[in-house]
Amino acid sequence: MSAFLEKANAHLMYTGVPYSPTLITRAAGTRLYTAEGHQILDFTSGQMSSLLGHSHPEIVSVVQTHIATLDHLLSNMLTAPVLALAERLAHHLPTPLSKSFFLNTGSETIEAAIKMAKCYTGRFEVVAFAASYHGLTQGAGSATYSAGRKNGSGPCMPGQLAFPAPYAFRSPFRRPADGEYDWETEFEYGWAMIDRQSVGSLAAFVVEPILSTGGVLDLPRGYLARLSEECRKRGMLLILDEAQTGVGRTGHMFAFQDPDHGGVVPDILALSKTLGCGLPLAAVCTTAEIERGCREAGFLWLSTHLNDPLTAAVGDKVLEIVERDGLCARAAERGLQLREGLLALQRKYWCIGDVRGKGLLQGIEILEDVKTKAPGVELGQAVSDMAMSKGLSCNVVNLPGMGGVFRLAPPVTVAPEEIDEGLRILDESFGEVLKGI
Repeated sequence: MSAFLEKANAHLMYTGVPYSPTLITRAAGTRLYTAEGHQILDFTSGQMSSLLGHSHPEIVSVVQTHIATLDHLLSNMLTAPVLALAERLAHHLPTPLSKSFFLNTGSETIEAAIKMAKCYTGRFEVVAFAASYHGLTQGAGSATYSAGRKNGSGPCMPGQLAFPAPYAFRSPFRRPADGEYDWETEFEYGWAMIDRQSVGSLAAFVVEPILSTGGVLDLPRGYLARLSEECRKRGMLLILDEAQTGVGRTGHMFAFQDPDHGGVVPDILALSKTLGCGLPLAAVCTTAEIERGCREAGFLWLSTHLNDPLTAAVGDKVLEIVERDGLCARAAERGLQLREGLLALQRKYWCIGDVRGKGLLQGIEILEDVKTKAPGVELGQAVSDMAMSKGLSCNVVNLPGMGGVFRLAPPVTVAPEEIDEGLRILDESFGEVLKGI
């Protein structure tokens, strides 16, 4: 392994994330296999993307077929896989969302969605949560507040405004009577600040239904409906970024379809990660009306891999499998099992301050001190490292102000016994790390 690390240090540019000390040689299902012959249970679905697990046989078959017959064309050429995916997405989405186009990454979808909102509204101000992560390209990075801003790369896009993230565990907004989280007051305060800062050119609000990188922050019941209403009052478009929550992971095909959100339908929906099951596929979905307005405004989006047939065929097969195999319900069931196990660990270990999330996107927040709620950044990293050494990959977010928050997002095909295995490794890891303190 040391030889590989030497090569990596010699030839791979450091991009801000340290290399894992393990060389992965193969991935299949929920398992990763190392050069030393060890198995690792993958509770992050790769980069939160391998929704059906690694090397799903039907996905492999689709890739093999299309790499040999229909892989990549001039972007304006029509192909059956692209049309099939667009039609299937329209089938699963609420009626107004009938138009789609296909890109590669989540950052691209946010760039495109922001540009669409600006073209359609004729305005330029974009609002995002203070714990948001929408990517690190220029427009997406400007709407990202959880990381990557203080890096010397110069000013962000003009018109970027931050809104307080609904962080129930740490918010200073509390009801005097019982000390519970008062999201309504915080919400009104946030809009008051936006209205004071705005120069009268509000175009869009970009939202993750669950703020994943920001600490697995779930929106309170009724929050998204209120947010949609306030956007409508101001003539703003609502852009939902479902890079990590889309295509069944939270127990619904799309997280905004959760009854807690009151039937809200976004103006623009951005999908990536889970749609391609680990391959570079992303989608921007919107209404015929917004498409009309963008067309009249001269909207242009052209990239090398726009509407590529190979990845579109993969996305179409992913949606087919999720619907056919009832994987939304399965994600809800396995997510409940995972959550109950995490709550049991919370009762056992003092350092677990909070458990939150939906379906198979769960988070646990680690504390250094229970009384002060000081974030357990080093403690969380130690537990993560210990878990990896025992055969469990689980990502811990250690962003400034976010605390040490584990993101647990196994593939939706995960088996009940694999959930139990992951919980057992976490239990052992917490026990051993805390014993050494």
